[in-house]
Parts: sequence; structure tokens; C-alpha cells
Amino acid sequence: MSIAFWCVLVAGLMPYVAVGFAKAGPGYDNREPRVWMGTLEGRRARAHAAHQNALEAFPFFAASVIVATLADAPPDLVDLLAATFIAARIGYTAAYIADKPTLRSILWIVGIAAVVGLFLLPAGQA
Repeated sequence: MSIAFWCVLVAGLMPYVAVGFAKAGPGYDNREPRVWMGTLEGRRARAHAAHQNALEAFPFFAASVIVATLADAPPDLVDLLAATFIAARIGYTAAYIADKPTLRSILWIVGIAAVVGLFLLPAGQA
């Protein structure tokens, strides 16, 4: 399996890591977790927001890897861009939790640029 496909798996699991951070600690209410999540503040609230953003980013990323692969884009470049997305998303999540909004925005841009690049790779082969 390609590195890019492994990256899709990692991206699919990343939301659960972020939400795990939000839920860790005292007071978690498993009876009504969504209501409880709405009461969070600080780092735990930001971890929950990072979880939601990771869920939002996943479909676009997964589709970009599939499109690039099906269009026979150069596998080494697909792998590189997919790994760049993962690195940016890890940094994004850490910056979000640490309350570093400027860094978070920069890393978001890097991640979305990697996704756009994946979609555009096949166009460069024409």
C-alpha cells in the first residue's frame, strides 16, 4: 500500500485523537457527550474544535488522494503531498490546542495547499 493511502488512514484517525484529548480529564459525561462538549472551555474546547475541523478536512483530502492515484499522478509526488498534509494537520491540531491561532492558520493553508496540489498533479501530466 502506498504512503498516501496510509496517510488517508492516519487522517481518518486524527479526529479521534483530538476528541480523546477533549474528553480526557474529570467530568466527562458519556450519557450526553454532545451536550457536555458544549460546556467545555479552554484547551479542551479547542481540542473539540480541532476534532470537528479534522472531520471536515478528511473527505476533501481522501478524495484528493484517490483522484491523484486514479489519474496516475506520479506516486512519489502523491506520497509527498499526502505526507505534507498529515504533517500540517498534526501541527494544526497542536497549534489549535495550544491556542496559537496564527500558526494554526498557516498550517491550515499548508494542508489545504497540499490537497489542492493533489488534485492538480494529474493536470501537470497533460
